[in-house]
Amino acid sequence: MSRASRLLALMELLRRHRAPITGPALAEKLGISIRTLYRDIATLQAQGADIQGEPGLGYVLRPGFTLPPLMFSADEIEALVLGSRWVAVRGDARLGAAAGNAVAKIRAVLPDDLRKSVDAAPLTVPMFPGEPVAIDASVIRAAIRKERKLVITYRDQDGAATTRTLWPLLIGFFDKALVLAAWCELRQDYRAFRVDRIQSVEPKDEHYPRRRAELVEEWRARQKIPATAGN
Repeated sequence: MSRASRLLALMELLRRHRAPITGPALAEKLGISIRTLYRDIATLQAQGADIQGEPGLGYVLRPGFTLPPLMFSADEIEALVLGSRWVAVRGDARLGAAAGNAVAKIRAVLPDDLRKSVDAAPLTVPMFPGEPVAIDASVIRAAIRKERKLVITYRDQDGAATTRTLWPLLIGFFDKALVLAAWCELRQDYRAFRVDRIQSVEPKDEHYPRRRAELVEEWRARQKIPATAGN
């Protein structure tokens, strides 16, 4: 077990015990010597963990401490790297750059052994991007976060173009295309729109009249996404 993984395991043990637990008991559960345990506790205290106690009396972790990024396990790091690689391929330029920046920030604060795990992560994704998108998808994401309406020009599978006012809810990442789930004012119902068929997008400075969380819950309950997106 690496030192970072051992520190993580020690934190999890302390979290599970509201009452003080003795040093020998902690050392036995972790399979380490009592001297190593004392060094690990001192390291966590130096990083800000509010661990109270002393040899012979036991230790307890006071609530409120959040694990720093360096406490990721090797599996968690591989999951993060895999996700960032997938987003870099399938997301728009801003989302892909954000994924790369997030991993770089995590890597910068990792200890040497886990930093090597980032560089040598054995998982990858197919480098096949989806259908090309003509608009800036970050505009849609911003509207979703702000719960504001969008006006789009949309071209269906037959090439017919319409202008729609939408209440954007979610963007789904499918194998070949991004799909926007939204309330369509033209159809007065929930519809799905392939993002690669959106010709233009204009955010409006107008909130849609219901909370997004409520709309998403209703959309999930109905599951009325048509087979032909955006009809």
